[in-house]
Amino acid sequence: MDLTWVEAYRRAEDRGALTVRPGERLLAGGTWLFSEPQPEVTGLVDLTAMGWAPWELLPDGGLRLAATCTVEQARRAPWPSPALAELCADALLMSFKVQSAATVGGNVCLGLPAGAMISLTAALAGEAVIWTPGGGERRAPVAAFVRGAGVVDLGPGEVLRAVELPGSALRARTAFRRASLTAHGRSAALVIGRREPDAVVLTVTASVPRPVVLVLPPASPAHAVRRAVAEAGAEVGWYADPHGAADWRAAQTGLLATEVHAELSEVAA
Repeated sequence: MDLTWVEAYRRAEDRGALTVRPGERLLAGGTWLFSEPQPEVTGLVDLTAMGWAPWELLPDGGLRLAATCTVEQARRAPWPSPALAELCADALLMSFKVQSAATVGGNVCLGLPAGAMISLTAALAGEAVIWTPGGGERRAPVAAFVRGAGVVDLGPGEVLRAVELPGSALRARTAFRRASLTAHGRSAALVIGRREPDAVVLTVTASVPRPVVLVLPPASPAHAVRRAVAEAGAEVGWYADPHGAADWRAAQTGLLATEVHAELSEVAA
């Protein structure tokens, strides 16, 4: 879609240029920005001119994904096991054309319950690296950075620089389950599990307005897992839209969570 209200475009080639003026919006992939009318947007500031490397290896074997890293580039990053990244990238049903343009930062900052990169980075203990006005920096877990449907933890003048994933989480065994109303529909419930030495970490997205992380003992029986999921979902509220009713999403999430927990507990045993 043409943004007919846009009157100015500029490339941000240094940190000082990231300060947006009234009416300006930061632009990376632009797949959502150009998808619908944006009458309040009169200027674009191109983040891709910053020249950030799509991904970088961290000393502990982790990964740093730049905000401008495309979903396609994220899929091709050196994951110890690439299956989870591929499953998450496909969960939002992005075409290969969209994946080649949509960015990790844009997906996370949009804050959609079914955000593919939100699911991936929250499940892998991702930490958002946020540039603050005046040259500072702060960090926040992705699971806390997304505060609700379309609501994220970015203050005035702040910019998401990258998401860092610790090596321990990348090396952990994971399990993935997803439900939707149709075989090729948008995610209505998505549960990713990560096995830690003494716990199974479940991350719930799509069925809730923001990521929910549960740390459960491996020996937890199925009814205890369901209860923990039900209580956490009730606390944040089950999400509902044309892709699924709240009560159906709650039931699906409980089922998926028990399957993920059982798979990771059995593997460890």
